[in-house]
Amino acid sequence: MSGNIQLLSDTLADARSEGRAALIAYLPAGFPTVDGGIDAVKAVFDGGADVVEIGLPHSDPVLDGPVIQTADDIALKGGVRIADVMRTVREAYEATGKPVLVMTYWNPIDRYGIERFTAELAEAGGAGCILPDLPVQESDVWRQHADKHGLATVFVVAPSSRDDRLAKITAVGSGFVYAASLMGVTGTRQSVGAQAQELVRRTRATTDLPVCVGLGVSDAAQAAEVAAFADGVIVGSAFVKLMLDAPDHETGVAAVRGLAAELAEGVRKR
Repeated sequence: MSGNIQLLSDTLADARSEGRAALIAYLPAGFPTVDGGIDAVKAVFDGGADVVEIGLPHSDPVLDGPVIQTADDIALKGGVRIADVMRTVREAYEATGKPVLVMTYWNPIDRYGIERFTAELAEAGGAGCILPDLPVQESDVWRQHADKHGLATVFVVAPSSRDDRLAKITAVGSGFVYAASLMGVTGTRQSVGAQAQELVRRTRATTDLPVCVGLGVSDAAQAAEVAAFADGVIVGSAFVKLMLDAPDHETGVAAVRGLAAELAEGVRKR
């Protein structure tokens, strides 16, 4: 079975044709439980997310701030496995027909086996992977397997990336480019900042791929700010914090559905 890279590309193109940015949500698998995480993913899709990234919980998530680290720790203590990540992808895709990616560090894939991971992700209906710590120059084998199975390979660029480095990254990536709005880790912030707009401008000069901005967006106003210059707005920590702070599971699921609706409205006010 082939993965859903084309569905991802079509979804981002449809958003652009509507004159808006896409809303991309992030939630980790297995948090607060595997079933609870699946409920939350379906809820953000119900609220208006166009794409969802499923985080593969990791013991050393270098890009992630304290909110996502806490959720990852809960998922790992709960015994989450890669099979649970695949189940989350499958059930979210089958319930919604929308593109679902996995965001993961390289070590779990390396240990699991590249062919096994890509084949299972494609079979589950996945659209691709975001790989924040896989160096482009070491990505050939991964990309061969991803291409074979119809999966996008999304690389992360940062404000510190030089123009020649941006060109090398975007030349081999697919699906979209993940533009980190600032240097640092994930988390909500008061302002996304001008760095993000400049990074999007420089990245677009090297590629026709959509450029989607993450790190720091937490409300509709910030989503609208980013949507004015980016092809997609990526929100993670704000969703995870709602789940962490909720007094019970049902309240958390309702809260993430509500935030997704607010953000979906925000990306339409670009």
